[in-house]
Amino acid sequence: MSYKVYKYAIVDDGAEIGDGVEIGPYAIIGPDVKIGEGTIIGPGVIIEKGVKIGKYCKISPGVIIGGLPQDLKYKGEESSVVIGDYNVIREYVTINRSSKKNGVTYIGNKNFLMAYVHIAHDCIIGNEVVIANSVGLSGHTVVEDKASLGGFVGVHQFVRIGKMAMIGGYSKIVQDIPPFMLADGKPAVIYGLNTTGLKRQGINSEVREELKKAHRLIYRAHLPLREAIAEIEKLKQFEEIKVLLNFLKAKSLRGILLKHKRSG
Repeated sequence: MSYKVYKYAIVDDGAEIGDGVEIGPYAIIGPDVKIGEGTIIGPGVIIEKGVKIGKYCKISPGVIIGGLPQDLKYKGEESSVVIGDYNVIREYVTINRSSKKNGVTYIGNKNFLMAYVHIAHDCIIGNEVVIANSVGLSGHTVVEDKASLGGFVGVHQFVRIGKMAMIGGYSKIVQDIPPFMLADGKPAVIYGLNTTGLKRQGINSEVREELKKAHRLIYRAHLPLREAIAEIEKLKQFEEIKVLLNFLKAKSLRGILLKHKRSG
């Protein structure tokens, strides 16, 4: 294999390094680490034991991946971090390993984690997620595909953030944000449907109209959630409606955020 290790970097003999990888000065690569082809590891990056990183990721200076979980219940169990392909991880991001035996903190493909983001133990991040500067995700947070979190957002442990949801900067998130919704505030409330995001992702007007109806049933019709779900099941069952229904029906440890911005 052909890869480049700059002066003063330390790479454990047990690490598996793919073709075309570059490891910057003062980086430390621990044992049983796997790094896929074409990935760039910046100066001073620390990748701890057992971390798996995919292909063509770009990891900026000062990032720490696989650090011990900040969880008082953790007693040294073997666990890991798994990161997919084509991710951009900017300066001083921290990604902690799972706190469970053989557990995994997981990050999918094509995500953009901006500077100083913290991903705690046992988080699951989907694909094409954008997380802006200084966001903190507490343990066991789930962020689904193409969601977007603004700068300095704080997320409570066990919260779920649905597909293509958008959260405004400085928000405090303590309950689940359903897919395709726009949330903001401290504590957060739902402002409406993420219409701009839906358009940018090429979701057509007919689907958007059904999602607007679903939003009204959840947040404007003053129905109990179970009744809103029953009414949403009567809408045209586009894939996006199914995604929303599955999210609403799934087990929630924090509850669905049902507070919304009132007109006027």
